[in-house]
Amino acid sequence: MTRPLIVLSAGGTGGHMFPAAALAQALVRRGMAIALVTDRRGQAFTLADGDLAIHRVRAAAMAGASFVAKVKAGVQLLLGTAQAWLLLRRLRPAVVVGFGGYASVPAMLAAHRLGLPTVLHEQNAVLGRANRLVAPMARRIATGFAEIEGVSNADRAKLAVTGNPVRPEITALAGKPYPAFGPEGALTLLVTGGSQGASLFSRVIPEAIGRLPDGMRRRLRIVQQVRADDIEAVRGIYAGLGLSAELSPFFADLPDRLAAAHLAIGRAGASTIAETAVAGRPAILVPLAIAADDHQTKNARALESAGAAIVMPEPAFTAEALAARLQPLLALPEKLRTMAAAARNVGVVDATERLADLVLATAPANGNESKSPAGRSVA
Repeated sequence: MTRPLIVLSAGGTGGHMFPAAALAQALVRRGMAIALVTDRRGQAFTLADGDLAIHRVRAAAMAGASFVAKVKAGVQLLLGTAQAWLLLRRLRPAVVVGFGGYASVPAMLAAHRLGLPTVLHEQNAVLGRANRLVAPMARRIATGFAEIEGVSNADRAKLAVTGNPVRPEITALAGKPYPAFGPEGALTLLVTGGSQGASLFSRVIPEAIGRLPDGMRRRLRIVQQVRADDIEAVRGIYAGLGLSAELSPFFADLPDRLAAAHLAIGRAGASTIAETAVAGRPAILVPLAIAADDHQTKNARALESAGAAIVMPEPAFTAEALAARLQPLLALPEKLRTMAAAARNVGVVDATERLADLVLATAPANGNESKSPAGRSVA
């Protein structure tokens, strides 16, 4: 018997591809066949166990470009839509799921033209520009946050809060207690920033720690993501402070690091927010100032309003200001434990399954889009 086919369409960045990967794995477990429509960057991702058909279409971003560049991008999108139309006409999937990024637009436009059911998933607290373009054509819009900006009044009835899918390794942390520590105990500080945060954090965080009282500073165990070019300089600063920090450009075992952390410092991308909340870890969040539509600030504020995080806008993220934030947290462990509990309360552990429920409920064969197959609420 031929397995029903679900087509996933996503831009080639991790923020779009990781939720798609999680959904693909869940759908494969439920007996679905999966195909991916993406751009050249997305071809590097492996989404699910077993065979996976990956189809590349033309696409280009139109936001922030010159007039000539926008015209060229528009031509690419039209060509990509034609490619996607021919592909989907041949595949005839049960549902097409878009995860944002301009590489997802051709498949979503083509699916609409072919009359195929479509679901959008928006990871951030602001509807992305690519998703905004195709939202009127979507049958359902799944969201990672309970409150989302940029959705028209006409499309609000389509919204279903599913949360943001996270890796199984992160989901497993939901059942682990917050690491114990007391007023004089060691505190593990986990710093992640990736390419968009490592340099800023490498400058500000060591200096901030140097401003802490000596006794407080020596309680810190620092695990920090640092660009390869900066590692020796950062290590030298920490050594001068009498600290031995664990520094690396990349931590392959990040879930384990997060499990051991008492406090995280990082950016405010949707995946970071979701993983921090599911793991139940307090955070100091520094939204990327150049993020489109300032969506990282909106993401961070959602966690802050729940009492799980402290938000420091990038211009205000100075060594002096960070030291002032760290001192009361180190002095009052109960504050961190309270923030950890608040994070866990807002983490959506079953986001992947809720999204899978919504996708399958949208397929024509189900005949009932108001109730999920597993009985889980996704509205």
